[in-house]
Amino acid sequence: MSVKMGVLALLVGGPGYGYQLRGEFEHRTGGSWPLNIGQVYTTLDRLERDGLVARGDADDDGHVVYTATDAGREAVARWFSEPVPAKRGRDELAIKFALAVTVPGVDVPRLVQVQRGSAMRALQDLTRLKRTTDPADDLAWSLVLESMVFQAEAEVRWLDHVEASVTRYMPPAARTVLDAERATAAPVEGTVR
Repeated sequence: MSVKMGVLALLVGGPGYGYQLRGEFEHRTGGSWPLNIGQVYTTLDRLERDGLVARGDADDDGHVVYTATDAGREAVARWFSEPVPAKRGRDELAIKFALAVTVPGVDVPRLVQVQRGSAMRALQDLTRLKRTTDPADDLAWSLVLESMVFQAEAEVRWLDHVEASVTRYMPPAARTVLDAERATAAPVEGTVR
């Protein structure tokens, strides 16, 4: 997500200053994307430079208050009306597996198990958190949380695909060595062999 558009969207809802905007952003996203206050002020400077916000006078506490301009409101309306591009490019996990299947000596099945164990623990934590969240009380956080659950589920499904692909396409000699090593290795906590 664009921090720029997130901050600008908050200002469309009403004027605000840096710390206030950071707090509101983190509240609405359940703290799933913490912002550095320096990042917020840098973003505000860029938004002002681009004519999307206007810097106002300081409030009674000395905070410089920003408001969205007409151009800023139009930019947010456009942002909300357009789809977010699908994730493309660098995905550390995909790159890690792409390299693992080509680097000699990497126990790819074990790597799958370790990653699956981590993803399953994350999914369990998110599911527990979801049980304590009432969408009627905090719809914004509930939506972010459910997105995180879906992403964790997708990672587990993708790891199942990786495991099947490794079994199907890895050279038999490499697979035999890996299968033998895997048979003698201790299971990853939380996984079933």
